[in-house]
Parts: sequence; structure tokens; C-alpha cells
Amino acid sequence: MEYAHHRSIVCNIGYHMVWSTKYRRPVLTGWVERGLKNLLPKIAKRYDFQIKYLEIMPDHVHVFVTSHPQHAPSKLYKAMKGISGKLLFKHYPHLRHYLWGGKLWNPSTFVETIGHISEQTVKKYIEDQKS
Repeated sequence: MEYAHHRSIVCNIGYHMVWSTKYRRPVLTGWVERGLKNLLPKIAKRYDFQIKYLEIMPDHVHVFVTSHPQHAPSKLYKAMKGISGKLLFKHYPHLRHYLWGGKLWNPSTFVETIGHISEQTVKKYIEDQKS
């Protein structure tokens, strides 16, 4: 079991998060996919949480994150979606052709809490997404 040790707390808090592109457009491929895989860990570091597992499908993202309990899950996915959407449009302007209106992500997000027992199940599920 992997516990996070902070100044006055020991915890094991994990979230499985899934979100999709606007209109479920399959634009997360090639350079855009690689750019997003590079960008999300940087966002996590900036906001002080860890990405344990990540898989990017053409029209949606699966991520398993762990964080300090002071961070609400909504703060984590809003940071990932907001910053990545803005920067991906900046670096890959052709996305605007497929996603008019200036939004990369669908506003909906799926979030579930994960304990140590089911972490392996979630890891396998995320890793098997491309198979």
C-alpha cells in the first residue's frame, strides 16, 4: 500500500477521472495526443497532485490521480481540462476547425474515488483502453 505522508496527515486518496472532447470528436491523436501526454503531468506538478496512470483515446481521456485531501477533485480536473484546452488550441490551431466555439472539452466529467483494493483494477482498465 502506498500512503502519502504530509506534515500532519497520512492519506491514500485516488480518483479515476474521465472526460471527452466536445462533440466526441476524435482529435486526440498523433501530435495532439503526444502534446497532451506531455502537458498533463506538468499541470499535475504545478497543482501538487500526481498522475499515476494516463491513457488518451481519440475522443476521451482516462486518468488516475492521487492528491492531498485539501484538493477537491473538481479543482484537479478543472486545472487539467482548462489549462490543457487553452494550450492545445494554441499549439495546434487546426483543432478549431473540428471544435468551433473555442472549447476542446465537453463540460461533463466522470469522477470516482479509488481505494487501494481496486487501484489495480483501474490501472488495468486504463492500460487496456487501447487494446
